Amino acid sequence: MNIRSLTRGDGVVIGAAVLLFIASFLDTWDISCKSGQVCPDLESPNAWGNGALLLGVYLAGVVAAALIVLARLLPRPPKVLGIEPGQLGTALTLFVAWTALGAVFDPGGSMFAEMPDMGAASGLILGFAAALLLAAGAVCSQLVPAFKAPLLGAPRPAAPTPYGGQPQGGYGYPGAGAQPFGGGQPQGGQPGPSGASSFGGQPPAAAPAAEFAPFWFAVPVARPLYAEDGSAGQIAELTPGTWYLAVEQRGSGLVAQTQDGRRGVLQDTSGIQRG
Repeated sequence: MNIRSLTRGDGVVIGAAVLLFIASFLDTWDISCKSGQVCPDLESPNAWGNGALLLGVYLAGVVAAALIVLARLLPRPPKVLGIEPGQLGTALTLFVAWTALGAVFDPGGSMFAEMPDMGAASGLILGFAAALLLAAGAVCSQLVPAFKAPLLGAPRPAAPTPYGGQPQGGYGYPGAGAQPFGGGQPQGGQPGPSGASSFGGQPPAAAPAAEFAPFWFAVPVARPLYAEDGSAGQIAELTPGTWYLAVEQRGSGLVAQTQDGRRGVLQDTSGIQRG
């Protein structure tokens, strides 16, 4: 699980779920009696005393939030009844908001239909507000760019070692154990004045191209990483909030290394954040 893959929309969803759970312990309805009117001696229950309300609004909202967050944390979340868990969770949040709206307008149901002065109490009102916030967070995290931004800022990475240098820790430093560019002499002796080796007359190795300095970067949105052989196969997905190491320039793209050591080509480098 990568907690840094959570977005701001996911943060709204988590907060709304916590608020919804707290609301389940508050009163669901109250009765206000006018002057001279006899009030029935009834104790207002919370959602835990009403199975339909508890399952249809409060616990359903918590389950919806869990599905959305797990879909973001897991690299390949399992499908539920053939549906992506994030999609199922978003649909469930809309159902929760709709059901909570009905509970606010009819807090007592048919059992108290003859009591016109019965109204929704703090548990239903707060629950409805939390349900609206839950649905808004789930929908906006897919549509609004501001809600797609990472919830947690990625930590600044240590400066990468020069290309070909020894790794100082972490993962994916390029050229581990290799000679720096231009740092070694060609095998077979020193070159003579004509550019050939003094042993065997073989020319030395060609001078290396301009040195590429590796750097850390993060992507603004999830982007695919393709195989280095140029095929269309996707080998990984880069997610916001995680730092990756660029080890080579490949045309307009970058050869990037993931945390588990896989390398591939990032074709879309627009908007990346350099470390």
